Amino acid sequence: MRIRPALVAPAATALVLLPVATGASAAVAAPAASPAAVAVCREGAVAVTAAKGATPHVVRISVTNKGGAACTVDRIPTVTLGDLDGAAQPVPPASSAPYRLAAGGSAFAAVRTLDPAAEESRTVTFLTVAGDPSHHGTRFDAASVGTSGTVRVWEPVTTLWQSTAAKADTALAAATR
Repeated sequence: MRIRPALVAPAATALVLLPVATGASAAVAAPAASPAAVAVCREGAVAVTAAKGATPHVVRISVTNKGGAACTVDRIPTVTLGDLDGAAQPVPPASSAPYRLAAGGSAFAAVRTLDPAAEESRTVTFLTVAGDPSHHGTRFDAASVGTSGTVRVWEPVTTLWQSTAAKADTALAAATR
């Protein structure tokens, strides 16, 4: 389980002139007003898809903000496979952080379910994809992602969200050479 870090605004400072008892002015550093943080997308405000990827054992996923305002999802998609423990690990390794989705905007990732060098595997009949770990996610059966009823799994990995499906494919290929 990943723990989402708190959103922290950059530490910007501004000079403020404060009167002092002597009648002179002194410069004191004070925090500047930080811009409003963009809220995490509500689960009902995003649509998640999963489909067969460019190569065997790869699934393309996407998340789309259906709302009228920008919101964030975690930059690491949450992809679980069947009833197996844990989620696909990010490649390259990364920590949770917000990924901003504009109103109507989409993000894409590629998930490799099976390491080609694996000598063993497990099979599952579905996978679940969520844009954010606070969401329950959407369940997709194996047939809907282009397999014949089961998905083979061993050391699954996922890219971070990318701006296009092609960038997600490229990121997965580069990270899993």
